[in-house]
Amino acid sequence: MAFVTRFAPSPTGPLHLGHAYSAILGFDMAMEEGGDWLLRIEDIDRSRARKEWEQSIFDDLEWLGLWWSEPVMRQSERGKEYQAALERLRGHELLFGCRCPRAHITSTLSAPQEGDPLVEGPDGPVYPGHCKPLRRDWSDHLWSPDYLNAPILRLDMAEATKLGEWRAMEGYVFEFRETGQGPNGEHGLIAFTADYLIRHIGDVVLARRGMGTSYHLSVVIDDAAQGVTEVVRGQDLFEATKIHVVLQHLLGLPTPVYHHHRLIRDDQGKRLAKRDDARAIQKYRSEGATPADIRRMVGL
Repeated sequence: MAFVTRFAPSPTGPLHLGHAYSAILGFDMAMEEGGDWLLRIEDIDRSRARKEWEQSIFDDLEWLGLWWSEPVMRQSERGKEYQAALERLRGHELLFGCRCPRAHITSTLSAPQEGDPLVEGPDGPVYPGHCKPLRRDWSDHLWSPDYLNAPILRLDMAEATKLGEWRAMEGYVFEFRETGQGPNGEHGLIAFTADYLIRHIGDVVLARRGMGTSYHLSVVIDDAAQGVTEVVRGQDLFEATKIHVVLQHLLGLPTPVYHHHRLIRDDQGKRLAKRDDARAIQKYRSEGATPADIRRMVGL
């Protein structure tokens, strides 16, 4: 099987050294395997995505000496594919509508009168299930013709782990192969139970108002569509991979191999974000740095 990986930035700000590390690492791995390195623009958040930042991504990557196959996939053009996946999940009665803002969930779970401790999942506090009893009342509104304005849609994780012949009846059914390392050194075959998904991941958001999808849903659909065989990305997404494995099972999609890598951090040990303009590739370019300098800075 051909080795195919991808780099999937969001055009919401400048690429920084952390992006450079991930992009170069994935590119080098693909070249070593005689494979393909793809570029995908993750612009589902149309309120923040900007064309000028997209062009900046192209410019920075080309300057780094990287190349990719055309055409470039853009998530903003793939709404029909995401809707089809949601409708398939809806057909299995795995979705419910939610009106709870994240701040409300956090404050509720943190309240002293709530007996259950706050559990942090990949997207923040694990959802306590406030809107589940309303799922029938929401059914007509959820699937109105005005799809993109539907309320938040969540995956019912408890029901999802019961679906199909692969349901978690014997413990460690869900798994993926890790060729890099998770944040705690996880490597090799990573296995996890239905109980873990319910308690530590919870009912994750699969579509948001105004987007029609979420990162978790779109990345799974698009990796399959692009034939990605090895996902190269930061360790901060290691736990999210467990969500993606479940969605791959539910939608009948292949599970790629995952390679989670270390994060590039600032002098205080904090991982870089797009607000860290001082670490932007554009800035280094303007100051006369070379692509070799960038490789040296990130340890490649």
